[in-house]
Amino acid sequence: MDIRSHLLAGQAIPAHPLALDSRRRFSERHQRALTRYYLESGVGGLAVAVHSTQFEIREPKHGLLRPVLELAAETARETVPLTGHEVALIAGVCGRTIQAVSEAALARDLGYHAALVSMAALASEKESFILNHLKTVAETMPIIGFYLQPTVGGRVFTVAFWRAVAEIPNLVAIKIAPFNRYQTVDVVRATVEVGREDLALYTGNDDALVTDLLTPFQFERDHATVTRRIVGGLLGHWGVWTRAAAALFEQIKVVRNQPVLDAAWLTRAAAVTDMNAAVFDPAHQFAGCIPGILEVLRRQGLVHSRCCLDPRESLSPGQAQELTRVSAAYPELTDDIFVAQNLDRWLR
Repeated sequence: MDIRSHLLAGQAIPAHPLALDSRRRFSERHQRALTRYYLESGVGGLAVAVHSTQFEIREPKHGLLRPVLELAAETARETVPLTGHEVALIAGVCGRTIQAVSEAALARDLGYHAALVSMAALASEKESFILNHLKTVAETMPIIGFYLQPTVGGRVFTVAFWRAVAEIPNLVAIKIAPFNRYQTVDVVRATVEVGREDLALYTGNDDALVTDLLTPFQFERDHATVTRRIVGGLLGHWGVWTRAAAALFEQIKVVRNQPVLDAAWLTRAAAVTDMNAAVFDPAHQFAGCIPGILEVLRRQGLVHSRCCLDPRESLSPGQAQELTRVSAAYPELTDDIFVAQNLDRWLR
């Protein structure tokens, strides 16, 4: 696969959760079912070993990093030929440089196409140190830069930092997820100023994903106006109701090229944000984010439980009721019927 061209074409890429049973044991059966669900929903990629997959999979007492990456890649190889379209496999890599390079090498050897590099472990380092970290990981395989919101371990970066990141030759994309409009604009502007039109911009702003995907960003370069778009999404939110999300994304790819945008899209954008609030739990500083994702999937039968490896992670007060509310309020953005029709086959 030409990963750069594939990402530039614009893809819907869900972040893959971790399926555990009620005793917090890894359920390979449900994990495979999730992968099959995503692939048959029409996505253009899978992001594995990322936040939604739970960073604790790397802890020696769990030892799940390789099994989770391997199972997703194996299931994808079996399923992709049946879907009729290519799928990019994106592996999350974490930690300081030695760990990140090791994880990238593992992902490369398992057939992954790019590494989404978390910089959370380096949050207190200088930008120059973090830039060298990214360059080093990029020597192992193509990388995707990641602007993570400070609330969940990220930090604020300067425009100059993103200009320098955009100049890394083996950088194929940037996931923009600061949950902040100012910082989102910073990244887009930086890529325009550097002139890297071969970089794909992806939204990770679950709170504004439709708006991100519809917006034509314009900046000046060399006395000319340059328009850049965020071409796709790599999102935790798209790990639920994925069939509907993929369909919505395909509609967006059509309407965003029309000369006039129907104002109804602004209403739809607000609806998606409302759904995300129920899943991601910003009311409690995102404490119930992963359990929220798993609860939606549990109700559909795709996972056995909403348990996390960390027993302290659970739904926040009122979150279950919020999930029920948004599911009823926006049935067109859910896919319960699609899941019910295929669940037994995916769980085989």
